[in-house]
Amino acid sequence: MADNKQPHLNGAYYGPAIPPVQQPSYNHRRRRNCCGCLFRIFWKILVALIVLVGLAILIFWLVVQPRTFKFYVNEADLSQFEYHTSNNTIHYNMVLNFTARNPNKKLNIYYDKVEALAFYEDARFGNYDVITHLNSFRQYKKSTSAMSGVFAGERVLVLDDDQIAKFNEDNNAGAFDIYVKLYFRIRFRLGDVISNDYKPKVKCHIRVPLSSNNATPTRFQTTKCDVDF
Repeated sequence: MADNKQPHLNGAYYGPAIPPVQQPSYNHRRRRNCCGCLFRIFWKILVALIVLVGLAILIFWLVVQPRTFKFYVNEADLSQFEYHTSNNTIHYNMVLNFTARNPNKKLNIYYDKVEALAFYEDARFGNYDVITHLNSFRQYKKSTSAMSGVFAGERVLVLDDDQIAKFNEDNNAGAFDIYVKLYFRIRFRLGDVISNDYKPKVKCHIRVPLSSNNATPTRFQTTKCDVDF
């Protein structure tokens, strides 16, 4: 009778051998390393450009020291300012003399256009082209230039009861709170280089006395305006 016994296994039996884990190919690792290198190079270039631009701006500011122009209302003559409630019409005649100061040591300023709007109680009653292409000019560094605006005519101006009460109060006091807003179009010049257009706004809050008929000039205090770029 044949012996059917299984062969004796000496030691532990672990089953079939597990194949080794396949390592990433050399080409895959190289592509991944190249992508990382490119990202690091791009980041270094971007940081260098930001630093260079910042240094250029800082050097320009230290050398040129650009400053905004200064603007004043130094004279005002209000010979007529009458409001008729029957037809909601205001009659006005006002002349303002302005002064623009360029405080820069290296920059000249071209005044290409200046438009002035006059308001009373937040209602616009007049406008005037102070500077046009016909009288535009170049203002040299560290210099002062004069401008003027003439507001004259009549305009329909609807005022509510509170605004009419304020008008009567100012009329009795002989002086009116007037707000003038000026729109500029200017350019700067450094050597032979001329900048693009800049459009700052100037806001002037002034109290203008009503001129008297006698020979004594009406006193007006010079007012510095706010310049907003």
